[in-house]
Amino acid sequence: MKKLKVRVLDLHGPIFNVAILHEADARELNVAARERVSVARDERCVNLIVEITTTVVDRGVIGIPVEAAEELGVSSGDTVTCRPAGPPGSLNYIRRLIKGGRLTPYELRSIIEDVVAHRLSEVEIAGFLLAQYYRGMSVEETVELVRAMVDVGERIVFDEPAYDVHSIGGVPGNSKVALLTVPIVASTGVLIPKTSSRAITSPSGTADTMEVFARVDLTPEELRRVAIKTRGTLAWGGRLGLAPADDIFIRVENPLGIDPRPQMVASILSKKLAMSVGFVLIDIPIGPKAKVENRDEARELARMFEEVSRRINIKLKCALTYGGQPIGYTVGPALEAREALKALMGEGPMSLVEKAVSLAGMVLEAAGVVDPGLGYHRAKDILASGKALEKFLEIVEAQGGDPGVKPEDISVGEKTVDIFSPVDGYVVAVDNEAITLIARTAGAPADKGAGVRIYHKAGHRVRKGEKILTIYSSSSVRLAEAEALARRLNPIRIEGMLLGVYPEE
Repeated sequence: MKKLKVRVLDLHGPIFNVAILHEADARELNVAARERVSVARDERCVNLIVEITTTVVDRGVIGIPVEAAEELGVSSGDTVTCRPAGPPGSLNYIRRLIKGGRLTPYELRSIIEDVVAHRLSEVEIAGFLLAQYYRGMSVEETVELVRAMVDVGERIVFDEPAYDVHSIGGVPGNSKVALLTVPIVASTGVLIPKTSSRAITSPSGTADTMEVFARVDLTPEELRRVAIKTRGTLAWGGRLGLAPADDIFIRVENPLGIDPRPQMVASILSKKLAMSVGFVLIDIPIGPKAKVENRDEARELARMFEEVSRRINIKLKCALTYGGQPIGYTVGPALEAREALKALMGEGPMSLVEKAVSLAGMVLEAAGVVDPGLGYHRAKDILASGKALEKFLEIVEAQGGDPGVKPEDISVGEKTVDIFSPVDGYVVAVDNEAITLIARTAGAPADKGAGVRIYHKAGHRVRKGEKILTIYSSSSVRLAEAEALARRLNPIRIEGMLLGVYPEE
Protein backbone atom coordinates (compact mmCIF):
# COMPACT_ATOMS: atom_id res chain seq x y z
CA MET A 1 0.00 0.00 0.00
CA LYS A 2 1.19 3.51 -0.80
CA LYS A 3 -0.24 6.95 -0.02
CA LEU A 4 -0.45 9.30 -3.00
CA LYS A 5 -1.77 12.79 -3.63
CA VAL A 6 -4.59 13.13 -6.14
CA ARG A 7 -4.44 15.09 -9.37
CA VAL A 8 -7.86 15.14 -11.03
CA LEU A 9 -7.46 14.85 -14.79
CA ASP A 10 -9.88 16.51 -17.21
CA LEU A 11 -11.00 13.20 -18.70
CA HIS A 12 -14.69 12.38 -18.99
CA GLY A 13 -16.73 9.32 -19.90
CA PRO A 14 -17.34 5.88 -18.41
CA ILE A 15 -14.47 4.25 -20.29
CA PHE A 16 -11.80 6.42 -18.67
CA ASN A 17 -11.20 4.10 -15.69
CA VAL A 18 -7.47 4.76 -15.56
CA ALA A 19 -4.86 5.70 -12.98
CA ILE A 20 -1.77 7.60 -14.13
CA LEU A 21 1.24 6.65 -11.99
CA HIS A 22 4.78 7.92 -12.03
CA GLU A 23 7.22 5.20 -13.09
CA ALA A 24 8.91 5.21 -9.66
CA ASP A 25 5.59 4.78 -7.79
CA ALA A 26 4.52 1.98 -10.12
CA ARG A 27 7.83 0.24 -9.44
CA GLU A 28 7.35 0.55 -5.67
CA LEU A 29 3.81 -0.84 -5.96
CA ASN A 30 5.10 -3.60 -8.26
CA VAL A 31 2.47 -2.92 -10.93
CA ALA A 32 2.94 -2.76 -14.69
CA ALA A 33 1.05 -0.83 -17.34
CA ARG A 34 -2.53 -2.13 -17.91
CA GLU A 35 -2.54 -3.90 -14.54
CA ARG A 36 -4.96 -2.73 -11.84
CA VAL A 37 -4.72 -0.79 -8.62
CA SER A 38 -7.29 -0.30 -5.87
CA VAL A 39 -7.58 3.39 -4.93
CA ALA A 40 -9.35 4.17 -1.64
CA ARG A 41 -10.40 7.15 0.46
CA ASP A 42 -12.23 6.49 3.76
CA GLU A 43 -14.92 3.90 2.98
CA ARG A 44 -14.90 4.48 -0.79
CA CYS A 45 -12.85 2.46 -3.25
CA VAL A 46 -12.43 2.14 -7.03
CA ASN A 47 -10.32 -0.21 -9.13
CA LEU A 48 -8.45 1.53 -11.95
CA ILE A 49 -6.21 0.40 -14.81
CA VAL A 50 -2.64 1.63 -14.62
CA GLU A 51 -0.88 3.81 -17.18
CA ILE A 52 2.73 4.76 -16.44
CA THR A 53 4.49 8.09 -17.07
CA THR A 54 7.59 10.06 -16.12
CA THR A 55 6.15 13.48 -17.05
CA VAL A 56 2.34 13.66 -16.78
CA VAL A 57 2.33 13.37 -12.96
CA ASP A 58 5.11 13.81 -10.42
CA ARG A 59 6.36 11.11 -8.10
CA GLY A 60 3.96 10.70 -5.19
CA VAL A 61 0.97 11.83 -7.27
CA ILE A 62 -1.77 9.74 -8.88
CA GLY A 63 -3.75 11.11 -11.82
CA ILE A 64 -7.37 9.98 -11.93
CA PRO A 65 -10.27 11.04 -14.20
CA VAL A 66 -13.20 13.18 -13.10
CA GLU A 67 -15.64 10.25 -12.71
CA ALA A 68 -13.26 8.31 -10.45
CA ALA A 69 -12.64 11.41 -8.34
CA GLU A 70 -16.38 11.96 -7.92
CA GLU A 71 -16.88 8.32 -6.95
CA LEU A 72 -14.14 8.60 -4.32
CA GLY A 73 -15.30 12.05 -3.17
CA VAL A 74 -11.85 13.60 -3.63
CA SER A 75 -10.34 16.69 -5.23
CA SER A 76 -6.85 17.56 -6.42
CA GLY A 77 -4.47 17.64 -3.46
CA ASP A 78 -6.35 15.08 -1.35
CA THR A 79 -4.57 11.92 -0.24
CA VAL A 80 -5.64 8.39 -1.18
CA THR A 81 -4.23 4.94 -0.57
CA CYS A 82 -3.20 2.80 -3.51
CA ARG A 83 -2.46 -0.92 -3.66
CA PRO A 84 -2.21 -3.57 -6.39
CA ALA A 85 -5.46 -5.27 -7.35
CA GLY A 86 -6.12 -8.40 -9.35
CA PRO A 87 -8.38 -8.64 -12.40
CA PRO A 88 -12.13 -9.02 -11.76
CA GLY A 89 -13.51 -12.54 -11.73
CA SER A 90 -15.80 -11.70 -14.65
CA LEU A 91 -12.77 -11.69 -16.93
CA ASN A 92 -12.67 -15.49 -16.66
CA TYR A 93 -16.31 -15.64 -17.82
CA ILE A 94 -15.51 -13.45 -20.82
CA ARG A 95 -12.63 -15.76 -21.74
CA ARG A 96 -14.98 -18.75 -21.56
CA LEU A 97 -17.47 -17.03 -23.87
CA ILE A 98 -14.66 -16.25 -26.32
CA LYS A 99 -13.85 -19.98 -26.41
CA GLY A 100 -17.48 -20.84 -27.18
CA GLY A 101 -18.68 -21.68 -23.67
CA ARG A 102 -22.02 -20.74 -22.15
CA LEU A 103 -22.58 -18.46 -19.19
CA THR A 104 -24.86 -18.78 -16.16
CA PRO A 105 -27.15 -15.95 -14.98
CA TYR A 106 -24.72 -15.26 -12.11
CA GLU A 107 -21.77 -14.98 -14.51
CA LEU A 108 -23.60 -12.64 -16.90
CA ARG A 109 -24.68 -10.47 -13.99
CA SER A 110 -21.09 -10.38 -12.74
CA ILE A 111 -19.89 -9.12 -16.14
CA ILE A 112 -22.55 -6.40 -16.27
CA GLU A 113 -21.82 -5.27 -12.70
CA ASP A 114 -18.10 -5.03 -13.49
CA VAL A 115 -18.80 -3.08 -16.70
CA VAL A 116 -20.95 -0.54 -14.85
CA ALA A 117 -18.43 -0.28 -12.00
CA HIS A 118 -15.69 0.44 -14.60
CA ARG A 119 -13.66 -2.59 -13.49
CA LEU A 120 -13.15 -3.79 -17.07
CA SER A 121 -10.97 -2.12 -19.68
CA GLU A 122 -12.13 -1.24 -23.19
CA VAL A 123 -10.16 -4.19 -24.55
CA GLU A 124 -11.85 -6.60 -22.14
CA ILE A 125 -15.30 -5.20 -22.95
CA ALA A 126 -14.47 -5.50 -26.65
CA GLY A 127 -13.66 -9.16 -26.01
CA PHE A 128 -17.12 -9.68 -24.53
CA LEU A 129 -18.80 -8.00 -27.51
CA LEU A 130 -16.69 -9.77 -30.12
CA ALA A 131 -17.42 -13.11 -28.45
CA GLN A 132 -21.13 -12.37 -28.91
CA TYR A 133 -20.51 -11.25 -32.49
CA TYR A 134 -18.68 -14.41 -33.53
CA ARG A 135 -19.94 -17.02 -31.03
CA GLY A 136 -23.47 -15.79 -30.40
CA MET A 137 -25.61 -16.35 -27.31
CA SER A 138 -28.60 -18.53 -26.57
CA VAL A 139 -32.06 -17.06 -25.98
CA GLU A 140 -31.72 -17.98 -22.29
CA GLU A 141 -28.41 -16.09 -22.01
CA THR A 142 -29.86 -13.09 -23.81
CA VAL A 143 -32.85 -13.01 -21.43
CA GLU A 144 -30.51 -13.04 -18.43
CA LEU A 145 -28.37 -10.36 -20.07
CA VAL A 146 -31.49 -8.15 -20.39
CA ARG A 147 -32.44 -8.69 -16.74
CA ALA A 148 -28.92 -7.98 -15.50
CA MET A 149 -28.68 -4.78 -17.56
CA VAL A 150 -32.01 -3.55 -16.17
CA ASP A 151 -31.25 -4.46 -12.56
CA VAL A 152 -28.07 -2.37 -12.34
CA GLY A 153 -29.81 0.80 -13.59
CA GLU A 154 -32.73 3.10 -12.96
CA ARG A 155 -36.38 2.43 -13.83
CA ILE A 156 -39.08 4.84 -14.94
CA VAL A 157 -42.62 3.78 -14.10
CA PHE A 158 -45.80 5.15 -15.69
CA ASP A 159 -49.30 4.73 -14.32
CA GLU A 160 -50.66 3.76 -17.74
CA PRO A 161 -49.68 1.57 -20.70
CA ALA A 162 -46.64 2.85 -22.63
CA TYR A 163 -45.82 2.03 -26.27
CA ASP A 164 -42.71 2.38 -28.36
CA VAL A 165 -41.28 1.80 -31.82
CA HIS A 166 -37.59 1.07 -32.33
CA SER A 167 -35.48 0.40 -35.42
CA ILE A 168 -32.40 -1.79 -35.37
CA GLY A 169 -30.89 0.70 -37.84
CA GLY A 170 -28.33 -0.15 -40.48
CA VAL A 171 -29.91 1.99 -43.22
CA PRO A 172 -28.67 5.55 -43.73
CA GLY A 173 -31.36 8.20 -43.27
CA ASN A 174 -33.40 6.00 -40.95
CA SER A 175 -32.90 8.12 -37.83
CA LYS A 176 -35.49 10.68 -38.92
CA VAL A 177 -38.37 8.18 -39.14
CA ALA A 178 -39.07 8.39 -35.39
CA LEU A 179 -39.46 12.16 -35.67
CA LEU A 180 -42.66 11.40 -37.59
CA THR A 181 -43.90 8.21 -35.93
CA VAL A 182 -43.71 9.51 -32.34
CA PRO A 183 -45.79 12.68 -32.88
CA ILE A 184 -48.30 10.81 -35.06
CA VAL A 185 -48.91 8.32 -32.24
CA ALA A 186 -48.73 10.89 -29.43
CA SER A 187 -51.29 13.13 -31.16
CA THR A 188 -53.93 10.44 -30.50
CA GLY A 189 -53.24 10.46 -26.76
CA VAL A 190 -51.29 7.19 -26.75
CA LEU A 191 -48.25 7.40 -24.45
CA ILE A 192 -45.02 6.87 -26.41
CA PRO A 193 -41.99 7.88 -24.27
CA LYS A 194 -39.33 7.07 -26.85
CA THR A 195 -35.70 6.85 -25.84
CA SER A 196 -32.95 6.23 -28.37
CA SER A 197 -29.23 5.70 -28.46
CA ARG A 198 -26.78 7.81 -30.35
CA ALA A 199 -25.34 6.44 -33.57
CA ILE A 200 -23.34 3.22 -33.29
CA THR A 201 -22.47 2.36 -36.88
CA SER A 202 -24.66 4.91 -38.72
CA PRO A 203 -24.09 8.62 -39.54
CA SER A 204 -26.89 9.60 -37.15
CA GLY A 205 -29.02 8.03 -34.45
CA THR A 206 -32.48 9.29 -33.58
CA ALA A 207 -31.05 11.07 -30.53
CA ASP A 208 -28.42 12.78 -32.72
CA THR A 209 -31.07 14.04 -35.15
CA MET A 210 -33.54 15.16 -32.47
CA GLU A 211 -30.71 17.03 -30.72
CA VAL A 212 -30.67 19.42 -33.67
CA PHE A 213 -34.10 20.62 -32.46
CA ALA A 214 -33.96 20.31 -28.69
CA ARG A 215 -32.29 18.80 -25.65
CA VAL A 216 -32.25 15.02 -25.59
CA ASP A 217 -30.23 14.59 -22.38
CA LEU A 218 -33.30 14.60 -20.13
CA THR A 219 -33.17 13.39 -16.53
CA PRO A 220 -35.66 10.70 -15.49
CA GLU A 221 -37.83 13.34 -13.80
CA GLU A 222 -37.76 15.59 -16.88
CA LEU A 223 -38.59 12.72 -19.22
CA ARG A 224 -41.54 11.64 -17.12
CA ARG A 225 -42.85 15.21 -16.96
CA VAL A 226 -42.48 15.76 -20.72
CA ALA A 227 -44.07 12.39 -21.54
CA ILE A 228 -47.10 13.00 -19.35
CA LYS A 229 -47.54 16.55 -20.67
CA THR A 230 -47.07 15.90 -24.41
CA ARG A 231 -47.72 12.12 -24.55
CA GLY A 232 -44.40 11.60 -26.35
CA THR A 233 -40.67 12.11 -26.00
CA LEU A 234 -37.62 11.83 -28.24
CA ALA A 235 -34.80 11.51 -25.73
CA TRP A 236 -31.33 10.02 -25.40
CA GLY A 237 -31.21 7.01 -23.09
CA GLY A 238 -27.67 7.72 -21.89
CA ARG A 239 -28.60 10.43 -19.36
CA LEU A 240 -31.44 8.44 -17.83
CA GLY A 241 -29.38 5.75 -16.14
CA LEU A 242 -31.50 3.04 -17.80
CA ALA A 243 -29.44 -0.10 -18.45
CA PRO A 244 -26.22 1.97 -18.06
CA ALA A 245 -23.99 -0.86 -19.28
CA ASP A 246 -25.49 -0.37 -22.74
CA ASP A 247 -24.02 3.11 -23.13
CA ILE A 248 -20.58 1.74 -22.28
CA PHE A 249 -21.02 -1.07 -24.80
CA ILE A 250 -22.02 1.45 -27.48
CA ARG A 251 -18.81 3.43 -26.90
CA VAL A 252 -16.79 0.28 -27.62
CA GLU A 253 -18.95 -0.91 -30.52
CA ASN A 254 -18.74 2.43 -32.31
CA PRO A 255 -15.06 2.39 -33.40
CA LEU A 256 -15.25 -1.36 -34.12
CA GLY A 257 -18.31 -0.86 -36.33
CA ILE A 258 -20.06 -3.92 -34.86
CA ASP A 259 -23.51 -4.51 -33.40
CA PRO A 260 -23.67 -8.14 -32.14
CA ARG A 261 -27.16 -9.64 -32.44
CA PRO A 262 -27.53 -10.80 -28.81
CA GLN A 263 -26.27 -7.46 -27.53
CA MET A 264 -28.55 -5.59 -29.97
CA VAL A 265 -31.60 -7.48 -28.69
CA ALA A 266 -30.54 -7.03 -25.06
CA SER A 267 -29.76 -3.35 -25.59
CA ILE A 268 -33.15 -2.52 -27.09
CA LEU A 269 -35.29 -4.65 -24.79
CA SER A 270 -33.47 -3.71 -21.58
CA LYS A 271 -34.15 -0.02 -22.24
CA LYS A 272 -37.82 -0.75 -22.98
CA LEU A 273 -38.21 -2.89 -19.86
CA ALA A 274 -36.59 -0.19 -17.73
CA MET A 275 -39.01 2.35 -19.24
CA SER A 276 -42.06 0.20 -18.35
CA VAL A 277 -42.96 -0.15 -22.03
CA GLY A 278 -45.69 -2.76 -22.46
CA PHE A 279 -45.62 -2.96 -26.27
CA VAL A 280 -42.77 -2.30 -28.67
CA LEU A 281 -42.72 -2.43 -32.46
CA ILE A 282 -39.30 -3.45 -33.80
CA ASP A 283 -38.38 -2.19 -37.26
CA ILE A 284 -36.03 -4.59 -39.09
CA PRO A 285 -34.86 -3.06 -42.40
CA ILE A 286 -33.82 -5.62 -45.03
CA GLY A 287 -31.47 -4.96 -47.92
CA PRO A 288 -27.97 -5.36 -49.38
CA LYS A 289 -25.33 -4.20 -46.89
CA ALA A 290 -27.95 -3.42 -44.24
CA LYS A 291 -27.61 -5.16 -40.86
CA VAL A 292 -30.07 -7.76 -42.17
CA GLU A 293 -29.67 -8.65 -45.84
CA ASN A 294 -32.53 -11.07 -46.53
CA ARG A 295 -35.95 -12.14 -45.26
CA ASP A 296 -34.79 -15.44 -43.79
CA GLU A 297 -32.22 -13.64 -41.68
CA ALA A 298 -34.85 -11.06 -40.69
CA ARG A 299 -37.32 -13.72 -39.59
CA GLU A 300 -34.61 -15.40 -37.51
CA LEU A 301 -33.84 -12.10 -35.75
CA ALA A 302 -37.56 -11.40 -35.30
CA ARG A 303 -38.00 -14.80 -33.65
CA MET A 304 -35.18 -13.98 -31.25
CA PHE A 305 -36.79 -10.65 -30.36
CA GLU A 306 -40.16 -12.35 -29.86
CA GLU A 307 -38.80 -15.16 -27.68
CA VAL A 308 -36.81 -12.83 -25.44
CA SER A 309 -39.63 -10.26 -25.13
CA ARG A 310 -42.15 -12.95 -24.23
CA ARG A 311 -39.95 -14.11 -21.32
CA ILE A 312 -39.65 -10.57 -19.92
CA ASN A 313 -43.38 -9.84 -20.37
CA ILE A 314 -43.18 -7.23 -23.14
CA LYS A 315 -45.62 -7.53 -26.03
CA LEU A 316 -43.74 -7.20 -29.28
CA LYS A 317 -44.25 -7.17 -33.02
CA CYS A 318 -41.60 -6.92 -35.72
CA ALA A 319 -42.02 -5.00 -38.98
CA LEU A 320 -39.79 -6.23 -41.80
CA THR A 321 -39.19 -3.11 -43.89
CA TYR A 322 -37.42 -2.23 -47.14
CA GLY A 323 -33.83 -1.22 -46.53
CA GLY A 324 -32.29 -1.53 -49.98
CA GLN A 325 -31.36 2.14 -50.15
CA PRO A 326 -31.39 5.19 -47.86
CA ILE A 327 -34.64 6.45 -46.31
CA GLY A 328 -35.40 9.82 -47.88
CA TYR A 329 -32.66 11.77 -49.61
CA THR A 330 -30.50 13.01 -46.73
CA VAL A 331 -28.04 11.41 -44.32
CA GLY A 332 -26.57 13.15 -41.26
CA PRO A 333 -28.17 14.84 -38.21
CA ALA A 334 -28.96 18.36 -39.47
CA LEU A 335 -29.79 17.27 -43.02
CA GLU A 336 -32.17 14.61 -41.69
CA ALA A 337 -33.68 17.08 -39.23
CA ARG A 338 -34.50 19.42 -42.12
CA GLU A 339 -36.04 16.61 -44.15
CA ALA A 340 -38.10 15.31 -41.21
CA LEU A 341 -39.51 18.79 -40.53
CA LYS A 342 -40.41 19.21 -44.20
CA ALA A 343 -42.15 15.81 -44.12
CA LEU A 344 -44.18 16.89 -41.10
CA MET A 345 -45.12 19.99 -43.10
CA GLY A 346 -46.35 17.82 -45.99
CA GLU A 347 -43.29 18.12 -48.22
CA GLY A 348 -41.49 14.86 -47.42
CA PRO A 349 -40.14 12.13 -49.72
CA MET A 350 -42.37 9.12 -50.24
CA SER A 351 -39.97 6.57 -48.71
CA LEU A 352 -39.85 8.50 -45.42
CA VAL A 353 -43.57 9.20 -45.25
CA GLU A 354 -44.65 5.67 -46.19
CA LYS A 355 -42.36 4.07 -43.65
CA ALA A 356 -43.34 6.44 -40.85
CA VAL A 357 -47.10 6.13 -41.33
CA SER A 358 -46.87 2.33 -41.72
CA LEU A 359 -45.03 1.96 -38.40
CA ALA A 360 -47.19 4.52 -36.60
CA GLY A 361 -50.30 2.76 -37.89
CA MET A 362 -49.16 -0.55 -36.41
CA VAL A 363 -48.67 1.08 -32.99
CA LEU A 364 -52.13 2.70 -33.17
CA GLU A 365 -53.65 -0.72 -33.90
CA ALA A 366 -51.75 -2.31 -31.00
CA ALA A 367 -53.01 0.46 -28.69
CA GLY A 368 -56.59 -0.13 -29.78
CA VAL A 369 -57.00 3.36 -31.25
CA VAL A 370 -58.22 1.83 -34.53
CA ASP A 371 -59.29 -1.62 -35.66
CA PRO A 372 -56.72 -3.94 -37.27
CA GLY A 373 -55.99 -2.93 -40.85
CA LEU A 374 -56.99 0.73 -40.38
CA GLY A 375 -53.87 2.07 -38.66
CA TYR A 376 -52.05 3.09 -41.84
CA HIS A 377 -54.93 5.25 -43.06
CA ARG A 378 -55.41 6.89 -39.64
CA ALA A 379 -51.70 7.67 -39.37
CA LYS A 380 -51.63 9.13 -42.88
CA ASP A 381 -54.63 11.33 -42.12
CA ILE A 382 -52.97 12.61 -38.93
CA LEU A 383 -49.81 13.53 -40.84
CA ALA A 384 -51.76 15.22 -43.65
CA SER A 385 -53.89 17.20 -41.18
CA GLY A 386 -50.89 18.90 -39.57
CA LYS A 387 -51.62 17.38 -36.15
CA ALA A 388 -48.32 15.48 -36.18
CA LEU A 389 -46.39 18.70 -36.91
CA GLU A 390 -48.23 20.47 -34.11
CA LYS A 391 -47.44 17.63 -31.69
CA PHE A 392 -43.79 17.46 -32.77
CA LEU A 393 -43.28 21.18 -32.12
CA GLU A 394 -44.99 20.75 -28.75
CA ILE A 395 -42.47 18.02 -27.87
CA VAL A 396 -39.62 20.21 -29.14
CA GLU A 397 -40.72 23.06 -26.88
CA ALA A 398 -41.18 20.76 -23.87
CA GLN A 399 -37.61 19.50 -24.38
CA GLY A 400 -36.21 23.04 -24.46
CA GLY A 401 -36.22 23.74 -28.21
CA ASP A 402 -37.73 26.43 -30.43
CA PRO A 403 -41.34 25.59 -31.39
CA GLY A 404 -41.16 28.13 -34.20
CA VAL A 405 -38.25 26.42 -35.98
CA LYS A 406 -38.37 26.32 -39.80
CA PRO A 407 -36.36 24.00 -42.11
CA GLU A 408 -34.25 26.91 -43.33
CA ASP A 409 -33.29 27.74 -39.73
CA ILE A 410 -31.36 24.47 -39.42
CA SER A 411 -27.68 24.98 -40.21
CA VAL A 412 -25.81 22.38 -42.24
CA GLY A 413 -22.11 22.07 -43.04
CA GLU A 414 -20.95 25.20 -44.85
CA LYS A 415 -18.26 23.33 -46.79
CA THR A 416 -19.67 21.25 -49.65
CA VAL A 417 -18.63 19.33 -52.72
CA ASP A 418 -20.85 18.00 -55.51
CA ILE A 419 -20.47 14.69 -57.32
CA PHE A 420 -21.78 14.51 -60.90
CA SER A 421 -22.91 11.64 -63.11
CA PRO A 422 -20.15 10.49 -65.46
CA VAL A 423 -22.61 9.08 -68.04
CA ASP A 424 -26.19 9.15 -69.29
CA GLY A 425 -28.17 6.28 -67.84
CA TYR A 426 -30.28 4.97 -64.98
CA VAL A 427 -29.44 4.64 -61.29
CA VAL A 428 -29.32 0.89 -60.73
CA ALA A 429 -28.22 0.92 -57.08
CA VAL A 430 -27.46 3.19 -54.12
CA ASP A 431 -24.87 1.59 -51.85
CA ASN A 432 -25.99 1.96 -48.21
CA GLU A 433 -22.61 1.04 -46.81
CA ALA A 434 -20.75 3.50 -49.04
CA ILE A 435 -23.16 6.35 -48.20
CA THR A 436 -22.69 5.62 -44.50
CA LEU A 437 -18.90 5.62 -44.78
CA ILE A 438 -18.88 8.87 -46.76
CA ALA A 439 -21.16 10.65 -44.29
CA ARG A 440 -19.15 9.46 -41.28
CA THR A 441 -15.88 10.42 -42.98
CA ALA A 442 -17.33 13.91 -43.52
CA GLY A 443 -17.78 14.12 -39.74
CA ALA A 444 -21.28 12.83 -38.95
CA PRO A 445 -22.69 12.40 -36.36
CA ALA A 446 -20.27 14.39 -34.14
CA ASP A 447 -20.40 17.23 -36.68
CA LYS A 448 -24.16 17.80 -36.75
CA GLY A 449 -24.00 19.61 -40.11
CA ALA A 450 -22.00 16.90 -41.86
CA GLY A 451 -23.60 14.34 -44.15
CA VAL A 452 -24.76 13.53 -47.64
CA ARG A 453 -27.62 14.64 -49.86
CA ILE A 454 -28.69 12.18 -52.56
CA TYR A 455 -30.49 13.50 -55.65
CA HIS A 456 -31.43 10.29 -57.45
CA LYS A 457 -32.35 6.78 -56.33
CA ALA A 458 -32.66 3.42 -58.08
CA GLY A 459 -34.73 3.66 -61.26
CA HIS A 460 -34.17 7.38 -61.81
CA ARG A 461 -32.82 8.50 -65.20
CA VAL A 462 -29.85 10.89 -65.08
CA ARG A 463 -27.86 12.81 -67.67
CA LYS A 464 -24.09 13.05 -67.90
CA GLY A 465 -22.92 15.94 -65.74
CA GLU A 466 -26.08 15.99 -63.61
CA LYS A 467 -25.60 16.35 -59.86
CA ILE A 468 -26.10 13.04 -58.04
CA LEU A 469 -24.59 13.71 -54.60
CA THR A 470 -23.58 16.60 -52.33
CA ILE A 471 -21.28 16.06 -49.36
CA TYR A 472 -21.44 18.49 -46.41
CA SER A 473 -18.90 19.10 -43.66
CA SER A 474 -17.61 21.77 -41.29
CA SER A 475 -14.03 20.67 -41.97
CA SER A 476 -12.12 21.14 -45.24
CA VAL A 477 -9.87 18.20 -44.38
CA ARG A 478 -12.79 15.85 -43.65
CA LEU A 479 -14.60 17.05 -46.77
CA ALA A 480 -11.60 16.24 -48.96
CA GLU A 481 -11.34 12.76 -47.40
CA ALA A 482 -15.06 12.15 -47.92
CA GLU A 483 -14.87 13.31 -51.54
CA ALA A 484 -11.93 11.00 -52.27
CA LEU A 485 -13.85 8.13 -50.67
CA ALA A 486 -16.97 8.91 -52.72
CA ARG A 487 -15.00 8.85 -55.98
CA ARG A 488 -13.40 5.56 -55.01
CA LEU A 489 -16.55 3.79 -53.75
CA ASN A 490 -18.96 5.03 -56.44
CA PRO A 491 -22.03 4.98 -54.10
CA ILE A 492 -24.55 5.85 -56.86
CA ARG A 493 -24.18 3.21 -59.60
CA ILE A 494 -25.37 4.40 -62.99
CA GLU A 495 -25.60 2.25 -66.11
CA GLY A 496 -26.92 2.82 -69.61
CA MET A 497 -29.12 0.37 -71.44
CA LEU A 498 -26.12 -0.89 -73.43
CA LEU A 499 -23.81 -2.66 -70.98
CA GLY A 500 -21.16 -3.86 -73.40
CA VAL A 501 -20.28 -5.32 -76.82
CA TYR A 502 -19.03 -8.81 -77.61
CA PRO A 503 -16.78 -9.66 -79.28
CA GLU A 504 -14.87 -6.55 -78.40
CA GLU A 505 -13.41 -4.59 -81.28
